[in-house]
Amino acid sequence: MIHKRLSPEIMPNNTGHPAPQDPRELQQALVEVSLRLERRVRELEALVSVTERINRGLLLDDVLDEIYDSFRPIIPYDRIGVALLEENDQGEQLVRSRWARSDHRTAHIGPGYAAPLAGSSLERILKTGEPRIINDLQEHLLHNPRSKSTQQILKDGVRSSLTCPLVAMGRPVGFIFFSSNAPNTYRNAHIATFQQIAGQLATILEKSRLYERLMELNDLKNRFLGVAAHDLRNPLGVLNGYIDLLRQEALGPLNEAQQEVMGVMADVAERMSALVEDLLDVSAIESGQLELEREPLDLNRFLQGQAHAQGLIAQGKSIRIVLDIPEPLPTVAVDSRRLGQVLDNLIANAVKFSPRDSTITLGGRADDQSVRISVSDQGPGIPAEERAQLFQPFRRGSNAPTADEKSTGLGLSIVQKLVQAHGGQVAVDAAPGGGARFTVTLPRQPDPEQKGDAPA
Repeated sequence: MIHKRLSPEIMPNNTGHPAPQDPRELQQALVEVSLRLERRVRELEALVSVTERINRGLLLDDVLDEIYDSFRPIIPYDRIGVALLEENDQGEQLVRSRWARSDHRTAHIGPGYAAPLAGSSLERILKTGEPRIINDLQEHLLHNPRSKSTQQILKDGVRSSLTCPLVAMGRPVGFIFFSSNAPNTYRNAHIATFQQIAGQLATILEKSRLYERLMELNDLKNRFLGVAAHDLRNPLGVLNGYIDLLRQEALGPLNEAQQEVMGVMADVAERMSALVEDLLDVSAIESGQLELEREPLDLNRFLQGQAHAQGLIAQGKSIRIVLDIPEPLPTVAVDSRRLGQVLDNLIANAVKFSPRDSTITLGGRADDQSVRISVSDQGPGIPAEERAQLFQPFRRGSNAPTADEKSTGLGLSIVQKLVQAHGGQVAVDAAPGGGARFTVTLPRQPDPEQKGDAPA
């Protein structure tokens, strides 16, 4: 036979021969069964260990490389290939080679090679759900001279193969091919082992493929946001300019009602401009295009300037901003504009949720490894169950601003990304005496391997 369907493991009393009557034969049979079981246990233990290690990977190529490096104790092979199912524009189902790795350099069937599924031997494998073994590919080609895939892998020196269907969540997703340069490598293979391998690998590979697709869609979303926000920035700037001209009566006097309407238009246009700038920041950060311009910064003077500038804005709600820096802070290498953006967001957020006639504290502490900058308010605080999701885009807490201030829902997400780009962390907890406290922790010395790019 040039190939065979695997059948369940054969026990000694199911061989077609009478059960041994001699005690010595019985003892020998029991020893053989014991050895088989022991070998099976070792295979399962190795499979569990390998699949646990493989499942930690996210990117498909990394997972497949781990499979190639780790599966030799379980399956003999000189080459592994993976093909996935996809549909072309006409709705025809194709089997496309996604990945292949070999002990040898040549690989005539590599990524991108595709063939129709309908009418192929692979379609029959999917229908049966069972692995297929071809013990002698040269003989197989004699009986199937039109098999282009067999012709190609024979050029690579492959002489026997094991093909396992990959089915994830009840849906076929592709195939994994184990190949050997020697004939009859898989003659004594057991179906139970390979079905278990294929079942576990299918779920892992499908998870990795979906993760990669999610990354592609996220990248597409970021590019779309960047283009859309960039294209909106200029017309919004023109609109804001004309609104200012009209409010200043440069084009003629306005009555009281017209001034009121122009004020509403100015507020709406300003919020739209703020949203566009936030979207541009998010797009730059998530696409990895944010470059930090680090330079030495005197934190003491910097925080004093922040408290003064934000204090003027907070006066509208009779809120005071006070400094709490018990000891001089060290100079740190940061992007001062981006750190200012972080504090602008945190202090503006504190003002938004603070009652009138309250106090916001801008604090600074340092130790040998890090610098901590905190913003504490006397507002209602943030429920513990909401804190974990607070830094996600477009997420808002249950508390309402005390003066009905508007928000894009992106500020805290941007804060977290900018702080992480500096190699730091931001956290929120309860401030002493109530309210919320946001703490930014920055390393005193930047990581030399930190390139200055925000994490995607």
